[in-house]
Amino acid sequence: MNDHRFVQHQSLSSVRGMPLAMEPEIGVATLCGFIREVTERYAAREAVVQRCADGSMERWCYRDLWDRSVAVAKSLIAGGLGKGERVGVLMTNRAEFLSSVFGTALAGGVATPLSTFSTQSELDYLLASSACSVLLLERRVLKRDFAAMLCALEPRIEAAAPGGLRSDRFPFLRRVTVVDDTAPMGAIENWQNFLACGADVPDAHVNARAATVLPAELALLFFSSGSTGRPKGILSAHRGVTIQLWRMRRMLGLGDGVRSWTANGFFWSGNFAMVLGATLAAGGSLVLQRTFQPEEALDLMASERVSFLFAWPHQWAQLEAAENWERADLSSLVYVDIETPVARHATVRTSWIEPRHCYGNTETFTLSTGFPANTSRDEAGGSHGLPLPGNSLKIVDPLTGRVVPLGQRGEIAIKGPTLMLGYLGVPLDQTLDDEGYFPTGDGGYIDASGRLFWEGRLNDIIKTGGANVSPIEVDEVVRDCPGVRVAQTVGVPHETLGELVVTCIVPHDGRVLDEESVRAFMREKLASYKVPRRVLFFSEDELRLTGSAKVKTSELRDLVSRRLAQAVADGAGTR
Repeated sequence: MNDHRFVQHQSLSSVRGMPLAMEPEIGVATLCGFIREVTERYAAREAVVQRCADGSMERWCYRDLWDRSVAVAKSLIAGGLGKGERVGVLMTNRAEFLSSVFGTALAGGVATPLSTFSTQSELDYLLASSACSVLLLERRVLKRDFAAMLCALEPRIEAAAPGGLRSDRFPFLRRVTVVDDTAPMGAIENWQNFLACGADVPDAHVNARAATVLPAELALLFFSSGSTGRPKGILSAHRGVTIQLWRMRRMLGLGDGVRSWTANGFFWSGNFAMVLGATLAAGGSLVLQRTFQPEEALDLMASERVSFLFAWPHQWAQLEAAENWERADLSSLVYVDIETPVARHATVRTSWIEPRHCYGNTETFTLSTGFPANTSRDEAGGSHGLPLPGNSLKIVDPLTGRVVPLGQRGEIAIKGPTLMLGYLGVPLDQTLDDEGYFPTGDGGYIDASGRLFWEGRLNDIIKTGGANVSPIEVDEVVRDCPGVRVAQTVGVPHETLGELVVTCIVPHDGRVLDEESVRAFMREKLASYKVPRRVLFFSEDELRLTGSAKVKTSELRDLVSRRLAQAVADGAGTR
């Protein structure tokens, strides 16, 4: 696949992937066409399985998923949803999330997945900036009550009748529906009544609406979960989204009928493409868990014979620490990376290597460079892969915008068929350069083989004692240190060094680590100037994570500065 790449200029950092037209296994280029095509291929196969509140298992085949999506589309049409209007989907990973997203597309709308980690103020911002006309929500997620949050933000919601909402705070919002409650609450209708509204809409009208949806039109509005600032609204076209849904099945190497588990929200583009999309493209089944509970996750993997496991590092650790870890029969797992703790489980036999050598952004609807599954570290050479089909990549001087010589470090800029249509409310000429490339804000370089080496955010590079230190490199080393659960390295101001390299660690439960032993571990693998001058330890609740399980670096720097200042006050110093 990647043998068709070529470097545009032998002396400059510019490379292009193979032509998109040469990429195999790419199907219809709209969400409407995607769900129709997988339904026609796999109609009777199981598409979704989820555990109900009473402990029973609910199962939808592909035909069920299609019918439930059509039912959502009919209700939206009956409620007056216009072409291109936005429908907020505030749900955990449940079957109704899928039917809501695909149903919105079939009705000609734009699905807007919203994070179930949102606080009340964050929900306020997301609803106001997205201008959703309809909000489909799961009322209770862990300790959050989103219906109560809405009513606190806009009391008219509780006072109005269903269909009668008029809000000054959210001037476009006219309809709110809860998926997990049977009793209406003011203007908030229940799921049963919501679906009943569309009973008289003929299938032909849904088909007619879906036929008007074009690949270049807006499909999804996702919000980034960046480590600084408010989340950005990212507008993605049907073509860009569906290319990735079809492509990720190939990149992951998933076999026919794969059974996939993740508890990571589909309201993040990576999980949407790499789990939801790749699984459905393979005619597989999504084994859903609404919120991550490690014991329940292991039970689901065993009883549902899960073959593909998609988790974050902190979740691997929790699975391994679960009470039922040793008893669980995980012998069905195939697509689990050989370097994860699960691969070491007594019942697991796998040789699979995940596509770990890759790079992407929400702005490109996940991966833009990479190597497919089962690419060895030797072949990848420590890189983050080659440009995927249709993509062009260059490294530029962040000050001048000029392409730098091959091998020289600079800012990664990219364009291609999965690139966003733009940021919500931001003119495109303020986002792209004169050649249509998106400057990512990430630093890296391209080697003579056309491989990208990503080195982290440009503003995260630590300048200490005249040298540059990549926190990504430091974190990759420290995470291999026994007892480390979460690690994040930052630079904080220092009088003589410019910046002090500080690694922040959350240990595994019950593990006691000390600063000098961690630094000694790192000295064996890192140049001396890269070894952090300080190692600080935190509890998990002290570190605020982004939606993609990253520590918010701006807040962490402030926390570290306060901790170090207190150490100086206590006489410990900062070395």
